[in-house]
Amino acid sequence: MLADTIPLQVLLRHLDQLANSSLQLWAVPEGAQARLINVSENATYLVEAGDFRSILRVHRPAYHSRRGIEQELAWSQALAADNMVLTPPPIIGRNGALVQKGHHPDLPEPRFMVMFAFAPGRQPDENEDLAAPFERLGAIAARTHIHSQGWQKPTPLERLHWDAEAVFGPQANWGDWRDAPNVTPEIRAVLEKAEALICRRLAAFGKGPDRFGLVHADMRLANLLIEGETTRLIDFDDCGLGWFLYDFATGISFMEDHPQVPVLRQAWVRGYRSVRPLSEAEEVEIDTFVMLRRMALLAWIGSHIEAPEPQAMAPHFAAGTAKLAQAYIEGFA
Repeated sequence: MLADTIPLQVLLRHLDQLANSSLQLWAVPEGAQARLINVSENATYLVEAGDFRSILRVHRPAYHSRRGIEQELAWSQALAADNMVLTPPPIIGRNGALVQKGHHPDLPEPRFMVMFAFAPGRQPDENEDLAAPFERLGAIAARTHIHSQGWQKPTPLERLHWDAEAVFGPQANWGDWRDAPNVTPEIRAVLEKAEALICRRLAAFGKGPDRFGLVHADMRLANLLIEGETTRLIDFDDCGLGWFLYDFATGISFMEDHPQVPVLRQAWVRGYRSVRPLSEAEEVEIDTFVMLRRMALLAWIGSHIEAPEPQAMAPHFAAGTAKLAQAYIEGFA
């Protein structure tokens, strides 16, 4: 969201007005109201009217082009149509388009918007036993990777990249991790060693088509809906070109140091191998992708610090990242 310079509470007030005034762009029931349920990269609203419910995503400016959003929706719909994943479909607007554009007089730029069908299920909690959900998630990830390899991608593909350059380069997607809160000189020294090791190992790992392609890139708990034995995957907003194993790292986003992560890793790998081969050499490199993602999240906190979630994590995230980095460095010593 932080492309905006408007104070967050003022921005959210404008976005609330924009969301509600824009509901007429879809064939929703009369009297429908949009209520904010999450703010991160985008603002997400629950739309309700009687028994009707849907989800409205209001995009941040300058993150994706209209064509890029259309490509995201095309892939998620193709995955669903080919029975690779369960994911709620987007809802077509009155004008026949999936991506709508809304304006607010006090916002400097128009906002792209997408409405999705409401899907049942609950977001899992990191402190519950997640072994079974992660085994299912591994299988889901493998199916998306198989589909990614065979799907005819739009040209040009206007999606983000999630490689070393995208995390550590001068135009990193979420900025420089060095600018994050509480990155002391001591922490910076450890993380710079970790960055160098990550880059060396990723260069050796390579970007062969069996390892690198179109990935969801954000399979964290917030983007899973669990209903009994069923797992739905939502929010393909960050999908782009990256390493397939990056999807495991995104699955443990913000909980990389949780005690059950080793069990979750085993479960995810087991589920993945039930669908798609995964070599021992690839499994070893999972630690590198976890560290790559963690440092990307550190940068994300720094560049999104006005939002509630980054603010809550900021006091300890850098120190926790350095601790993980030191273990990573020693693991490959």
